[in-house]
Amino acid sequence: MRKQKAKLNATLLLAGVGISSFGDFVYLVAINVLVLQLTGSAAAVAGLWIMGPVASILTKFWSGSLIDRMNKRRLMILTDVFRALLVAVIPFIATVWLIYFCLFFLSVAKAFFEPTSVSYITGVIPKQQRKRFNSFRSLVTSGAFLVGPAIAGVLLMVTSASIAIWINAVSFLFSAILLSWLPNLDVEDDTSRTFSWKLLREDWHQVIDFSKNHQYVMLVYLVAQLFMVAALGMDAQEVVFTQRVLGLTEADFGLLISITGAGSIAGAATITILAKKLSIRLLVASGYLLVAAGYLIYAFSFSFWSVATGFIILGFFNAFSSTGLLTFYQNNVPLSIMGRISSVYGSLQSLLQILFILLIGFTGDLVPLRYSIIAGSLLIAALSVILTVLVYQPSRSRHFAEESETLEQAH
Repeated sequence: MRKQKAKLNATLLLAGVGISSFGDFVYLVAINVLVLQLTGSAAAVAGLWIMGPVASILTKFWSGSLIDRMNKRRLMILTDVFRALLVAVIPFIATVWLIYFCLFFLSVAKAFFEPTSVSYITGVIPKQQRKRFNSFRSLVTSGAFLVGPAIAGVLLMVTSASIAIWINAVSFLFSAILLSWLPNLDVEDDTSRTFSWKLLREDWHQVIDFSKNHQYVMLVYLVAQLFMVAALGMDAQEVVFTQRVLGLTEADFGLLISITGAGSIAGAATITILAKKLSIRLLVASGYLLVAAGYLIYAFSFSFWSVATGFIILGFFNAFSSTGLLTFYQNNVPLSIMGRISSVYGSLQSLLQILFILLIGFTGDLVPLRYSIIAGSLLIAALSVILTVLVYQPSRSRHFAEESETLEQAH
């Protein structure tokens, strides 16, 4: 009976998080089309991509303090309902600045939802089942990445951008309903102390103290975050690189994105089948090394098929790296401060992401873009080697144990 209930909870959680991810990708395509139709400006569309990182920087440095103290299931439901209402209003807006305003607060809600979902998953999924659950989550997210834009494209052909956006709003509401059927981890909100700058400073000190006392755990996490920052910076130049340097068409680029998504689904499906045989160490090391190999192939490629080979490899093993790192993080960071850790390091990641995107874009105007992409791929390769060396230190095997009790329970 208990196992059946655990499976039901895992299924509902996967469905809720998956539908939210699916809605994100449908809305991403539709909102770009809507803004282009409204303004006719490519610059206005580009401005959409700034809202997410800016909102993360302005939100994540304090949101973790609330996440760790609030009822996590309730917070996920509220953010889904808030996003549904905000998205539903967008088609009625005729001014691009008001759309930006809505997008900013949508990004704020997402900055709350993602760390909260990680904390909730850690609390509701037993340690020995987290790796397999995370592999299914990666499979669902990869499926949303591949299917979401395709569904959005079909909706745009047969209806309009407004209809696609309203369907996205319904998906957020449906996600909220599914999440409402999950168990409560926190009976009541822990709001005994008023939120203030003093409390925020104390929480930041707690994050710093934890980082000092668990240097190995946070070093692995930080190197992985730097890897992601460099990868996202390179991703921002993919369209320019494939079309201007390699001479590929927009259709070729769309096919490459689909190939990457298919590779990611195949990688996540492989982990779900072989979860018991693949250790966390192997997932992290092989994942980051081979994603780096995929980027190197991409950076040195001269044809569609060489790029496709690199994208298939990095798509397939991206599922390995994300599943391995998330499981490592959940097993080594206490649930009581997980929201603060995720948010503080997330704000740092967002800041570095903006700087790295600007750096690659700026150097691309000074030197040939291929050189910038090659430099980025070499940095990624170096970080993957450092991460592999860290992961396979013999004295650190306890950090990758999968059978023992959670750190939170141990303390």
